[in-house]
Amino acid sequence: MEVKCPTCEKMLEWSEKNPFRPFCSERCKLIDLGEWASGERYIAGSPDWSLQQDDSGEDPSLH
Repeated sequence: MEVKCPTCEKMLEWSEKNPFRPFCSERCKLIDLGEWASGERYIAGSPDWSLQQDDSGEDPSLH
């Protein structure tokens, strides 16, 4: 099966031979990671901090 690389949109074979799938290369994989880390990519909506609350009862968004 052929799919598009999410970063450069190059067509590539989806197989176990490609260790970077769904990306075409390590470069595209790292570009994508950098976009998520910098906030360029994100999942829309408000965060659910209730899942991350520890025993202190503090709001983790304040840290």
